[in-house]
Amino acid sequence: MAEFHEIVQTTKRAGAALRDADVPFLLGGGLAAWAHGGPESCKDVDLIVREEDAEAALDALGQAGMRPERPPEGWLLKAHDGDVLVDLIFDPTGGPGAEQLFAQAKIMRVDAQEMQVMSVDDVMITKICALDEHDIDFTSLVPVARALREQIDWDEVRRRTGHSAYAHAFMTLIEGLGICDAATGRDRRVHVAPVADLEPGRGRRDAAT
Repeated sequence: MAEFHEIVQTTKRAGAALRDADVPFLLGGGLAAWAHGGPESCKDVDLIVREEDAEAALDALGQAGMRPERPPEGWLLKAHDGDVLVDLIFDPTGGPGAEQLFAQAKIMRVDAQEMQVMSVDDVMITKICALDEHDIDFTSLVPVARALREQIDWDEVRRRTGHSAYAHAFMTLIEGLGICDAATGRDRRVHVAPVADLEPGRGRRDAAT
């Protein structure tokens, strides 16, 4: 398994390659959660691209020395950077579509490199919507929810994941753990300064206002 600093370096290389190729993208998944102040992710790099840009994105990563892969799933392409896997997702399943994700993304500094990052609400929503009977991994979601809880509009998360029985189960769990309150109709978000411009391993800064 790749170390976290290797995953961050791959993210920066992939981001530079896509920018040089004029391919719009945004950072999603666990690294987007980390960029907003969540725990370190040690799995892979999720980059959201538009469907019409997916092949150009894969070609750009190939030109940067990564090994391209076209899996059969039909909603993503992949590239391998040594031990680190880059997922180029163009048709997110279950959650917001790519255009909505782009519209709600924000520019952030990720280890000193600027890139568009999925909004904190969309990070949580896409993670919850990925739950199904084959992958009910609450253990990876709970730390993200706990770390980002004050930034998330939980009523919006409930509204946009209400179709999922797995989402109901997860929300019941984190309510019981005291991570969020039961539905109130109130927006309980506060501003927390992003921390992803810190170098990996140098700690976290939390500045809630």
